[in-house]
Order: sequence, then C-alpha cells, then structure tokens
Amino acid sequence: MSTRRTQAERTDSTTGRLLDAARTLFGRNGYAATSVEAITTEAGLTKGAVYHHFGDKAALFRAVFVAEQQWMAGELEQVAQAAPDTWTALLRGCGTFLNLCLNPRCSRIVMLDGPAVLGWDAVRDIEADHVLRVLSDGLARAAAEGRLSQGDLRIRCHLLFGALCEAGMLLARTADPAAALPAVTAEATRMLEAMRA
Repeated sequence: MSTRRTQAERTDSTTGRLLDAARTLFGRNGYAATSVEAITTEAGLTKGAVYHHFGDKAALFRAVFVAEQQWMAGELEQVAQAAPDTWTALLRGCGTFLNLCLNPRCSRIVMLDGPAVLGWDAVRDIEADHVLRVLSDGLARAAAEGRLSQGDLRIRCHLLFGALCEAGMLLARTADPAAALPAVTAEATRMLEAMRA
C-alpha cells in the first residue's frame, strides 16, 4: 500500500486545520475581529488555502457554524439516549442546550455572530438539520407516548426552540452567565412543563 497521502486526504487535512483554527479564533475573538491571515497563521497555512477551499471568510464561518451545530446536536443526542424516558430526555436536553450556551466558543459563534454574519434564514436552515432536529424528534417521541398535551407539534417545537435560543442569547449577553443559568433553566423548564400531558 502506498504511503503517499491521496489528494482527498490532503484536502481533508487542510480543511480540518482551517476549521479548527477558525473555530478557535472566531470563538475567542468573534467574526469581525478575526482576519483570514490570523486563521491561516494559527493553522500554519497560507491565505490561499482559505480562498481555495472555502472561497472567503464568510463561507469559512458558515462551515464553522455547521461544525458547532453538529457538536451541539451530538451532545444533545447523547443526553437523550442516556435518559430513562422521553420526558426526562426533553427536560435534560433543554438544560443541556442552555449549559452549552455557557461555552464561550458556542456563545460567540452560535448565539452572537451566527445570526449577524449568516442571517436568520441561513441560521435556521442549518439549525433545522441539527439542534432543531433533535428537539423536534424529542417532542415527536414524547407526543407519540402521550406525554404532551394536545396541540400543534410543529408550532410548539418552533416556539420552544425560539425561547431556548433567546435564553441562550440572554446568557451570552449577561456579565455572569453561570450565575444566571439556574433562573434561566427554571423558566425554560416551566415553559416545557406547560406542554406536559
């Protein structure tokens, strides 16, 4: 077997390094304060690598946003799988989402910069495949088991997700997010409990 790396492997390595560097810098400094040059310096690559593989800084940010959504969805799915029942999975999932919002990288990329850089429609389209999908699946399972009161499941999902995103924004803009988390989580739990059968 050849020890040479294939072109696909080199591409994956380069894009992976760029994504890791961009995720770190966007998460630490924000989109506006992070230059393409800073990202490529962090990744040990040239600026041409960004333009070749992503096109521009905004497209690289979009890829970082998707990666952040994939990470969040994975965390939420693990919590749901470990829960003893669908209702507990929903409660723990909502709490986990808010806890993830305490992560400075997640807070900056998903809550603060994502809507400003990508626009609301693009953000919602990406979330629909990841975090919003996890919530929708959880509500659907709870409804199928009779754990939710009667109502429009799609509307409820979007209303609850909107409230959780606003809660995440509140935490992101609070001077001491960890101190604010218990009260925010308690209110989110009350909202969810109102849907319980």
